[in-house]
Amino acid sequence: MDGIAAITQRITEIQATIGSFSPPVPNLPDSARSGSFGQALGLAVDDLSKASAAGAGAASWSAAGVPADLARYGNGEVPRAELVNVAGTGHRLWAPAGKAFEQLLADAAKDGVSIGITDSYRSYDAQVDVAERKGLYSQGGLAATPGTSPHGWGIALDLDMSSQAQAWMRSNAGRYGFVEDTPREPWHWVYRK
Repeated sequence: MDGIAAITQRITEIQATIGSFSPPVPNLPDSARSGSFGQALGLAVDDLSKASAAGAGAASWSAAGVPADLARYGNGEVPRAELVNVAGTGHRLWAPAGKAFEQLLADAAKDGVSIGITDSYRSYDAQVDVAERKGLYSQGGLAATPGTSPHGWGIALDLDMSSQAQAWMRSNAGRYGFVEDTPREPWHWVYRK
């Protein structure tokens, strides 16, 4: 019985540790946090309209971190024409993110570092599939709530990296506009320039 008690205690410790992790909270107004997806999208579009009126231009972002060029489509609904193929991989990103990542790949290669891509743009349906297979981040899984993932805007990548490549990314990715923004997911990088 001592073995079972020790296992039970260890399980309790692990659950407490897992429970201490919390997903990153998006920088949204309180009204967007409690409202529907449509309301959040409306707020993002309003933010972008204000930015355009202020002369921010096509490269502006909403307060919710949505590129102005894409906000009108909705997360996971970005048309193929708005995305570029990244370095002939078959993976797609919003054009500014794709160009920045291609430069990052080229510079990493010059340093002898190889970085692969395992995932990029995800349609809404693909986000639903990932959530069903991997569970929601808020419940200990690895998927964002469908319709909220930066993959759905074409600004996020999941990377295949050695420890050397991970160290290179942590030292250099910011110069290209990429950040590692999700605890428990060192492979997940988002373009935020």
